[in-house]
Amino acid sequence: MAIEILIVDDNADIRNILNDLILEAGYKTRIAANYNQALSEIDKKMPDVAILDVKLDKGDNDGIELLTHIKSKNKDVPVIIISGHANIEMAISSLKHGAFEFVEKPFDQVRLLNFISRAVENLNLKTQNKEYENKLFSSYELIGESKNISNIREQIDKISLTESRILINGPSGSGKELIARKIHKKSKRNKEPFIIINGALLDSNKYELELFGEEKNNGSISYGALEKANRGTLLIDQVSEIPLDIQSKILRVLTDQKFKRLNGNNDVIVDVRLICSSSKDLKEEIKIGNFREDLYHRLNVFEINIKSLRDRVSDIPLLIKYFSNLISQNYNIRELDIDENDSYILNHDWHGNVRELRNLIERIAILQPESKEKVSNIVKESLKNNNFGDKITENSLSIPLKEAREKFEKEYLTIQLKKFNGNISKTANFVGMERSALHRKLKGLGIKEFN
Repeated sequence: MAIEILIVDDNADIRNILNDLILEAGYKTRIAANYNQALSEIDKKMPDVAILDVKLDKGDNDGIELLTHIKSKNKDVPVIIISGHANIEMAISSLKHGAFEFVEKPFDQVRLLNFISRAVENLNLKTQNKEYENKLFSSYELIGESKNISNIREQIDKISLTESRILINGPSGSGKELIARKIHKKSKRNKEPFIIINGALLDSNKYELELFGEEKNNGSISYGALEKANRGTLLIDQVSEIPLDIQSKILRVLTDQKFKRLNGNNDVIVDVRLICSSSKDLKEEIKIGNFREDLYHRLNVFEINIKSLRDRVSDIPLLIKYFSNLISQNYNIRELDIDENDSYILNHDWHGNVRELRNLIERIAILQPESKEKVSNIVKESLKNNNFGDKITENSLSIPLKEAREKFEKEYLTIQLKKFNGNISKTANFVGMERSALHRKLKGLGIKEFN
């Protein structure tokens, strides 16, 4: 599919020069001679790349307004700004607003073509990365044998058949988005859009625009997440970060099943399944006044809780095998030889959860170590700052031997129990103790047994 470049300039000679130059380079073109024509072309179909003159017929910086409009619709579209009235302030302003490059008139044709080529490469790279991420996410499975993951798989199977709203709780990187995607994939809406909006990443002034869209003075419409997700599923990630005034508007949508776009007069009715996720405890957020209790009850029709990775150690070896195989296939290299029972890995705190583990395995794949020893060195180097063994050593230097030994035994046996999902027989066999002796040891150390 040919790359299409939008040329916007009020000077006919410049438009013709640019058009001939770009067509000769093998790209398709569209042309606009003024601000309104440009706006119409952008809203009709987003170009792959845009070349905008700063000063058109609407005002001194209407090219910057068009740049901002393009970026509000698709931030990945490269925009090259050209100007015959260039100064440093103007160049800085355009780059701050997201321009890919700033070019002075009269421009060097070879240099401009080089900028266009780089812009296309940049666009292709972002597109490939998105496709790669979507491919990975669509192929990811919810891996684990812990009770927590087994229960979540059962919950997904049941809840996918319904239209209930869902609240997914869990720490960052634990797999909340993956759970939401699995629910959508198994639901009757699976052929329709799955849209994500992240409450923590939105500009505080653009929540309404991102959710509800906008009707512009020229008659064009900017669609929000609710309309983009029509007939499909909308995931509001980090819903705890949505401001209270916007929370009340979301509540009204859930109550009335309709909303108005910004600057709009007509009701918009959409059919959307809403899933929300949070890394914060929403009940605590309600207590301190950061979250509406009535909205919480509307969202929390069905609740899924995913634990941190350090609380489901038994899943780590399975995740290592899974990601090693998946990433080696994607990188087209031999399967990674990672010791799934490496104490550095099993004893790590994993503050970044599954995402951190996946990143570690991807780093090993990129470095392509030649031996198990080199793999082990990469693991130790990557995890050394938060390693369990290091903390034990540092903490033990300041306490008596008996206390240090008990502390070590308690943390060691707790981790082993988690590794084997609380199975006493398997844990006893691994640590080299009789079942009865292990029972007595756990009781003496105050470790609560679990199933």
